[in-house]
Amino acid sequence: MAGYEDFIDMGYKPDSHDVIASFRVKVPKWSTAKRAWGAVAAESSVGTWSALKAMNYKNVQAVAAKVFEAKGRWIKIAYPEDHFEEGNMSQILASIAGNVFGMKAVDALRLEDIEFTKKIVKSFPGPKFGRRGVRNIFKVYGRPLMLSVAKPKVGLTTSQHVEVGRQIWEGGLDLLKDDENLADQKFNPFKKRVVESLKMRDKIEKKTGEKKSYLINITGPTVKEMEKRAKFIKEHGGEYAMIDIITTGWAAVASVREICGDLGLAIHAHRAMHGAMTRIPTHGFSMNCVAKCVRLLGVDQFHIGTANIGKLVGSAEEVMFLEKQIVDDKVEANAQMHTLPQEWFGTKSVFPVSSGGLHPLLVDKVMNKLGTDIMLQIGGGIHGHPSGSYAGAKAMREAVEAYLAGIDLAVAAKKCPELKVALDYWGRKGTR
Repeated sequence: MAGYEDFIDMGYKPDSHDVIASFRVKVPKWSTAKRAWGAVAAESSVGTWSALKAMNYKNVQAVAAKVFEAKGRWIKIAYPEDHFEEGNMSQILASIAGNVFGMKAVDALRLEDIEFTKKIVKSFPGPKFGRRGVRNIFKVYGRPLMLSVAKPKVGLTTSQHVEVGRQIWEGGLDLLKDDENLADQKFNPFKKRVVESLKMRDKIEKKTGEKKSYLINITGPTVKEMEKRAKFIKEHGGEYAMIDIITTGWAAVASVREICGDLGLAIHAHRAMHGAMTRIPTHGFSMNCVAKCVRLLGVDQFHIGTANIGKLVGSAEEVMFLEKQIVDDKVEANAQMHTLPQEWFGTKSVFPVSSGGLHPLLVDKVMNKLGTDIMLQIGGGIHGHPSGSYAGAKAMREAVEAYLAGIDLAVAAKKCPELKVALDYWGRKGTR
């Protein structure tokens, strides 16, 4: 092999030991399609910009990638699974999604999907609890689990934060959640927040007779510090650790999975910063790839969006597909979305979390698309209630119960003044 074009073999037939990637390639005007396609395969496996004598070694060729299909701007590349270190997501993505995005050989590049082999899938732990295990924590099986971030997300003192937790738990929600940028700031220190919030949780559990919990952000400057925070949560009776999966990095997520697995803590994954690489459809790393990686790495809960309902970008088709990707044991290819089939070989499902601009008038639309075996995260749609967070939580719980019972919200609101106020308020205000 000497040039980029040598990494193209349209007659190659991938087998079960090949990892497959689906790319969208924008070819520079000064280049040819074959050179651009080959450059992606070469630079993401064994090649470089100049000819090398060592490229003729059979052992090198044995782990080289090959472009084996091209349709318009979309190509598929096969990578022998031995090219990768098992269980090492950082290394796998350093190959498939590494230098290739900065190459002059392409004007733009989008990695839409990666089909992992059985050997690769089995080399990762997957979720410890998953959707069924999380439901077992709460003993709630017939409705969505509901959670809310204390708002504003940063700036509240510990006592103010705990009071928000009291209100939303007492109002009927299952979980209080830290947001992505609340860690160990002076105005709300991590240890104090954990201790005081979990004390309040215990009180509300006794008062309501319902299980309550708290998603506590352990995202920190080092894995060693995150381990300390996870252990502190466990020592004080918490069930969860939350981590910002993109900003901490893949190795950190893998480490936290190992730590939390030993401690018996479930992991809530926040996807903050994903839009920097997933939002532009012609360049970057898809949300579908993010979802597959975190399922392999072993988080238990993951944000997927609202199916184009609410404030966040994400089409209904994309979000519904993400749900399948993290829940189903076998996912079929989608030609329109340029995604690949994926067998999960018994890997546990991740609990899908729908979040982003939700309020009581929208939850029926979300559940119509995503079903009821999901988690609903509501922030402003609860804390923005004119009567406060308790009323907002009560209105949301009533809206979900009404949906499950097949009762129109307007009818349900006649028996729940908090819901009536919410319907009037959000009906006028809406969400954008």
